Amino acid sequence: MSVTSALEQTVIDQDQREQTRQCLTFILAGEEYAVDILRVQEIRGWGPVTFLPNTPDYLKGVLNLRGAIIPVVDLRIRFGLAPKEYGATTVVVVLRVLSGDRERIMGVVADAVAETYNIVESAILPPPAVHGAISSDFFEGLVTIDEKMIVILNVDELLNSGELAVDGAAAGG
Repeated sequence: MSVTSALEQTVIDQDQREQTRQCLTFILAGEEYAVDILRVQEIRGWGPVTFLPNTPDYLKGVLNLRGAIIPVVDLRIRFGLAPKEYGATTVVVVLRVLSGDRERIMGVVADAVAETYNIVESAILPPPAVHGAISSDFFEGLVTIDEKMIVILNVDELLNSGELAVDGAAAGG
């Protein structure tokens, strides 16, 4: 094989290499949900938050994170799942969320952290087009790992929708 052929083969191999992304998964009501690990700022054990009156029931309150006030959303309630008493495994996953041209920090309450996975992009299936309380826009897709289905969340859509929207809040008040 000539040097040129070897170089061309290397380029082809690099192009054909599967694109992967690393995701953190957490548990809600026995199901596993994933978020892009690059969006995770930190994982904290559950602690008290400051309640804000006249907010949606899924907005548990705000948390002071090293001087930054961040809203904390209970995903069980947001997804219409049965509430659960917070316990030793309950965590707040602190996420970086893109809101238009800026970034904001928000926390989501989960029953427990599960795993981190390297997910091959081509293995991600599109979410089904269903109409319900939760928009399919909140999901990037589904992937099967070790014979279990994992829902990959679109944190930007999920945490910028409805009452959580920065622009919607500004326009409404």
